[in-house]
Amino acid sequence: MISFFQRNNYVNDMAWLGVDMHNHILPGIDDGAANAAHSVHFIKTLSNLGFDQFICTPHIFTDLYPNTAQTIASALAEVETALAMADICIKISAAAEYMVDDTFRVKENLICLPGKYLLMEIPYLAEIEKMDQLIFELQIKGFKVIFAHPERYSFYYHKLDRYFRLKQMGVLFQLNLLSLNGYYGKTAKFLSNYLLKKEWYDFAGTDIHHHQHLNEIQLLITKGYFHKTIGGYPFKNQELFKA
Repeated sequence: MISFFQRNNYVNDMAWLGVDMHNHILPGIDDGAANAAHSVHFIKTLSNLGFDQFICTPHIFTDLYPNTAQTIASALAEVETALAMADICIKISAAAEYMVDDTFRVKENLICLPGKYLLMEIPYLAEIEKMDQLIFELQIKGFKVIFAHPERYSFYYHKLDRYFRLKQMGVLFQLNLLSLNGYYGKTAKFLSNYLLKKEWYDFAGTDIHHHQHLNEIQLLITKGYFHKTIGGYPFKNQELFKA
């Protein structure tokens, strides 16, 4: 495991990352938090572990989660109300994670992170055809493309040069924290280390969906695992998204 910090000099919180820019903590609109109580629990636990801002990124996936700006805004408002009732004051906002499959269309009103950063995932079996052309079209319209968890696309394992091509095109990469310890399997762990060694990641996020994710993340944070392995890596979470 690559380490970006000395092992005898670490902390057991995530204040050094600060902003969780990829998660599924909005209630009832995708495969993430089931209700507002779960959302509040996720946020309270993660904030106690050092995160001080959350950008919620529910799926927009035509066949499964056809979310819109309205459904996302409604879920965000529900969480904000629940947080206020729980007397929890923390910065929370919303964007989306787009599934880029054959149904995806480039349009002006895509729901982005601040600064027109567009978070997107691709099918786990293979890229769609003309992916490079689609990326170019998005960039022409001013979108800054972020690939969510590129280490989880196992088909890249046998064509690592594809990562280089994507970086050449200006695509940004976001690491799932749990990829580092093998939670998503050996291939994702290998690829996350490969991309870290190349210093091709730009952001990191929890990508939290449920309590199992939360429990694993909490355990690794309190053990100092993330700080020991990537605490000195130059992620841009705070630089670009800190409100």
